[in-house]
Amino acid sequence: MNKFDLQKNQALKLAGQLKQAGTPDRYGTASHALDRREQRKLDQAAGLVPFPLKLSQADADRLRAAAAERGVSTNDIVTEALRKALGE
Repeated sequence: MNKFDLQKNQALKLAGQLKQAGTPDRYGTASHALDRREQRKLDQAAGLVPFPLKLSQADADRLRAAAAERGVSTNDIVTEALRKALGE
């Protein structure tokens, strides 16, 4: 066996070990955010429906800043702004 074959076998062995190894907790289920399907089911149970909205970048930045300032989600800020605009 020559030097090239040894290195090739070591690389294949390492690749096999990486495939067999589990994912660390920080990438695994411990810190796993909800996937789209789970989030959609939770939203439907709460009576929420998807509503696409296009804003200018400046307005989107202002909404995100307001949400961060108040410590709430962007959805809450948009809901509040729509209710004020609709007079509810």
